[in-house]
Amino acid sequence: MDSESELISLITQLLFPDQDFDSKMLSLVSQVIYLVWSIDLNSEPKPESEFMSLITQAISIFYPIDSHPKPLQELFLLFTQTISFLYSIDLDSQPTPVQEFVSLAKNLSQEISLANSMDSDWNSKNVEDTIEEILAIEPEPELLSLIYQIFSLVILMKSKSEKFVSLCPQLQVTLENGKFHVSEEVPRSHYGKWECLPGNWVNVNFKGEDAKHFYCKGCKGKNHEEYKKVPVEIKHYLHRKHSLRLVLRKDIKTRECYCCDEDLLEVFYYCLPCDFAMNVDCAKKPLVLSIDHPKWHEHSLVPFPRQAFLTCNLCALADESSLIYMCPPCDFVVHQKCINLPLVIRISRHQHRISFTSSFDQGDWFCGICRRKIDNDYGGYSCIKDGCSYVAHSRCATQRNVWDGKELEGEPEEEEAIEDIEPFVRISDGIIEHFSHQHHHLKIDENTDREYEEHRECQACITPIYFGNFYTCMQCDFILHEKCANLSRKIHHPIHPHLLTLEDKNLVKPGIKCSACPWFCTVGFFYNCSKEGCDFKLNVQCATISEPLVHESHIHPLFLTSKPEEELRLCSVCNKTQKRKTNETFNCLECDFALCFGCATLPQKARYKHDKHVLPLSYGKEASTMTYWCEVCEGKINPKKGLYMCDEYCCVTLHIECLLGRDFYMKPGSHINTALGKANVLLNNHHMSRPICLFCEKRCPDKTVLQLDLSIFAGSFFCSLLCVHKSAETSDIWLKQRKLTRENEQVKL
Repeated sequence: MDSESELISLITQLLFPDQDFDSKMLSLVSQVIYLVWSIDLNSEPKPESEFMSLITQAISIFYPIDSHPKPLQELFLLFTQTISFLYSIDLDSQPTPVQEFVSLAKNLSQEISLANSMDSDWNSKNVEDTIEEILAIEPEPELLSLIYQIFSLVILMKSKSEKFVSLCPQLQVTLENGKFHVSEEVPRSHYGKWECLPGNWVNVNFKGEDAKHFYCKGCKGKNHEEYKKVPVEIKHYLHRKHSLRLVLRKDIKTRECYCCDEDLLEVFYYCLPCDFAMNVDCAKKPLVLSIDHPKWHEHSLVPFPRQAFLTCNLCALADESSLIYMCPPCDFVVHQKCINLPLVIRISRHQHRISFTSSFDQGDWFCGICRRKIDNDYGGYSCIKDGCSYVAHSRCATQRNVWDGKELEGEPEEEEAIEDIEPFVRISDGIIEHFSHQHHHLKIDENTDREYEEHRECQACITPIYFGNFYTCMQCDFILHEKCANLSRKIHHPIHPHLLTLEDKNLVKPGIKCSACPWFCTVGFFYNCSKEGCDFKLNVQCATISEPLVHESHIHPLFLTSKPEEELRLCSVCNKTQKRKTNETFNCLECDFALCFGCATLPQKARYKHDKHVLPLSYGKEASTMTYWCEVCEGKINPKKGLYMCDEYCCVTLHIECLLGRDFYMKPGSHINTALGKANVLLNNHHMSRPICLFCEKRCPDKTVLQLDLSIFAGSFFCSLLCVHKSAETSDIWLKQRKLTRENEQVKL
């Protein structure tokens, strides 16, 4: 590949970012700049192409550096310093152009710094502020103008090989309580043409479309006359009363398209008065006068052209947000989204297959998923096994968190059998060889009078050995609870449709977050999804909890009744809604109580090093006027959020976090990758010399602390991952200054 083609390829990758763009952006920029500076213009073919002509002009005006506006110089400095620092750590692994550019960047950085060392107005800014200042310069610097022309030419080349279609929504909508509301007109950027580059495009993928549809956040499509545009307003045969307008969804919350069972995409057609919404690709489909579906009905079905609350024979719901087909003579009604319901399926909530039935026998039937009563006159699913009375609503049984999407009609049941793999081999009485520790044998310890050792933790669930039997390695300090040693290697879990396989976390990358609870784990066992491409995972605690859950925090039993499309419920104990891969909570059927997996899996009993008794997890009564104080932090305890309390009249009460720690599944000696770099998990010493957190500037109170490694903040301590995450959201300059101040104070001491 010649230098011109290579340069065009690199710039194209910069302008049209892919999913891995963040990780390779600096490398791409480095290679582009190095390639530009290394081009021998004299050896290039004459006459020059338009592209190379622009490159030549840009090179000719780059020097002298101090001829450019100060913000542009500062951007050069920020970039060259960043490149020099990031690649100096592991330079040998980088492409040759990057290695060459690092050397060049260091020299350029020194040159720019020297040129401005006497300027009192020269201040460090972050990249975003600097770029904002550059784009506001009037008139536009010549170098900037040339760069934009180069970018425009590369985009034009790309558009000749690929078809682009511009989407121009004029209104933004937000989903609230199942209904869309117009929030505002689609905002337009202040920076004009620069905000119209492909990096600022939102790609919208329509099924069956070869063209690439995009919405430009910079101009709402007004600056893209060179591309074909989707109509901003249409009339549709399924909604003749009003026109449909092209709108933009403001946040990630969405609902299903009226015409299909797919989610509405970022840009779709919408009627505000009727709350009618359909995807753009559905709006392009031709008129359908009738359909034949002998699977459900012997006659042809015709579309009902109005939104109406007609009860579907298959799902028993009257849902006006879905297209309806009907057979008027037979009084048969079916939603379009229900036409493709499967006949036989397997769900995560039941061990047998279930099959569709058009109605149920007389009696009271309750759905095994949502736990609500079933209408006997409409369709649903029932277990195929004789003597098993499990039933479920059609919509409940086909939720994406319950069903894997496979139709099993005609498929042999033998293929679903879970291979029974024992977690260990029994060597002799009380001695086993566990799959996670095959190089040594483990021996059962049944001593109930042992002393509590705070730092001895089970390698599977990463909780201390409070009581009960456990297996200990005969040659090292490896320990497993007896219960954890017997964990099944493969399971089906109620909140996930695919098979989960037990794996030793110590053998995979550090810092995994459970899909159900908010805790990060650096070691331990995890149940990982066996399906390729699915990254669902559960730690041991979440994988082994089941419904109905009888929990100390509530008087009624709790069930997993959450639906994927529902908003995440607020936990009634911790009052938090954690961002997770699932919105599942344990819910009460009799009241509005909800319990998140994080609270549900807290140890029900624990030990405290200064108390010889077992401390149960307790929750105070609402009418109680008793005040509780924490033994560790001496702070007041809110009993509604839970506390550990001695029942043996010792008067010991503790915050959950004070006893367990804020990151209690992170084991000392392990490490985790954070937004600020690699962090080592260390045991806190709990003396006056406890380390001070760089972010909150308090002495770290928990059992463990995090110390950063291999970053600009190497050696800095943090109380917890929360402090690390908050630090990552602040200015790097602010953190650097705080770190420098801390180091200077230590030098003075």
